[in-house]
Amino acid sequence: MRVAMIGTGYVGLVSGACFADFGHVVTCVDKDATKIEKLKAGIMPIYEPGLDSLVAKNVEEERLFFTTEAKDAIKDADAVFIAVGTPSRRGDGHADLSYVYSAAEEIAQLMDGFTVVVTKSTVPVGTGDEVEEIIRKARPDGDFAVVSNPEFLREGAAIKDFKIPDRVVVGTEDERARNVMKELYRPLFLNETPILFTARRTSELIKYAANAFLAVKITFINEMADLCEKVGANVQEVSRGIGLDGRIGKKFLNAGPGYGGSCFPKDTLALTKTANDYNSPVRIVDTVVEVNAARKKAMAGKVIEAMGGDVSGKTIGVLGLAFKQNTDDMRDAPSLDIIPALQAAGATIQAYDPEAMEEASHLLNDVTFTKSAYEAVQDADAMVIITEWDQFRALDLDRIKGALNSNIVVDLRNIYAPDDMAARGFHYFSIGRPSV
Repeated sequence: MRVAMIGTGYVGLVSGACFADFGHVVTCVDKDATKIEKLKAGIMPIYEPGLDSLVAKNVEEERLFFTTEAKDAIKDADAVFIAVGTPSRRGDGHADLSYVYSAAEEIAQLMDGFTVVVTKSTVPVGTGDEVEEIIRKARPDGDFAVVSNPEFLREGAAIKDFKIPDRVVVGTEDERARNVMKELYRPLFLNETPILFTARRTSELIKYAANAFLAVKITFINEMADLCEKVGANVQEVSRGIGLDGRIGKKFLNAGPGYGGSCFPKDTLALTKTANDYNSPVRIVDTVVEVNAARKKAMAGKVIEAMGGDVSGKTIGVLGLAFKQNTDDMRDAPSLDIIPALQAAGATIQAYDPEAMEEASHLLNDVTFTKSAYEAVQDADAMVIITEWDQFRALDLDRIKGALNSNIVVDLRNIYAPDDMAARGFHYFSIGRPSV
């Protein structure tokens, strides 16, 4: 089949490359000429493991194309995916749908013959109705169907999530559109992947409900971690104890500095706004949003307390800046709250991240970015781990201890064992576990 992917951001680029790998002919369209030229040259705008080779393979085999001109791509397409950004709108927290609506207007002008218009962007309930109205108004004679097909891609594991998903959700009641979507996802049908067909509004809500529930799990275990610290319990053992319950499950029960990234912060906020608009508030999610924002800010206080209550004039070596490992995404990363707060308290920051330093340099001021973890902690008064990159799990701890001016390590991801750190002579602070 022929597919047009409007938007070459995280979702559009990964989805386009994976559809091409399924055997479809995919044209990714973006108005950013510089980005398109880089993609044609094999330069990825984001870091995602395996994406560069997947793109290169499908470009070479002439199934994946990049262009700034939407005309031919949309005209020839069986399905046109809208995969543009929906950031939180300034002032009220609602999802900004201006890019979605703009894409719908362009599709309306260029589509030819029966076209399935698929909303891949994360959008509030009812957006599909708005997209359909925009296209119908512009093309009263148009032959099309608007479908919701939310993405469930985890940054750092997006290709696997697309090709071996837990489920695929498709929101449509149009039989022709249903058949097109079945054909697009045919390889997954053959692998007996659960594919759930629903009404369009139901599909739109599934995406928000899924992300909100995961955010609730993260926030719950973070609050349990705080309680563990007060009562002398171990949050990792609590997580295992409750996660072995099949009704609860073990995933998303790792305590840390709070969630960030491109999805959870904006999606939980958008859900609460939609719920309030319909006079059906989701009070649990409201609380999660507030608690998570407060938690990220509180982490700087944890570091300051570990360093004796005063960091003025002290140097802190920070390991990890991205919101999680295996990505360069800095959106709503805990480091964006923690580092400025430490600087405001008088600390000097030396930081290292394997992939996110370029992006971080645009968002953080007066930070010395280093070439390695060891350089980040050289002559520092404490080491603080913010992101759980695998390479930080196997540091030469003797070398770390020799580089530090003190023996203080604050591990906000619990990647080391307290007893082992104590045996090595570190004064070790972690999340939801006794300090040693």
